[in-house]
Amino acid sequence: MRKFVFQQPQDQEASVDITPMLDVVFIMLIFFIVTATFVKLSGIEVDAPKASTSVVQEKANILIAIDENNKIWINRREVDLRALRPNIERLHAENPKGIVVIQADKLSRNETLVKVMDASRKAGVYDIALAADKS
Repeated sequence: MRKFVFQQPQDQEASVDITPMLDVVFIMLIFFIVTATFVKLSGIEVDAPKASTSVVQEKANILIAIDENNKIWINRREVDLRALRPNIERLHAENPKGIVVIQADKLSRNETLVKVMDASRKAGVYDIALAADKS
């Protein structure tokens, strides 16, 4: 009886096809991107006043912070009062259902808070909330 022995040429190397693994990785990446919740922060730490009746806002998209020196912050950058209205208009155009949440430090002036509220109303956003800590 004859034996046939199959011999591979020495030039060929065995290789592993990684295409299915890349497909799985990309599908997982898409899944995590779609299901991730993106938290927007105003960019600074604010010592908000305490309120026993404070309620969590679920759809807050435009976060504006006022620090103790009456500086206005949006997305980790300081914004001049004159540039506040265009910034709010741009952020509101990105998500028209979002509301403005103002995080004012308890040492900030009331005048700055009123100017921020006025700028957001002039920008067309009338849903405004003030941030407070639960007491």
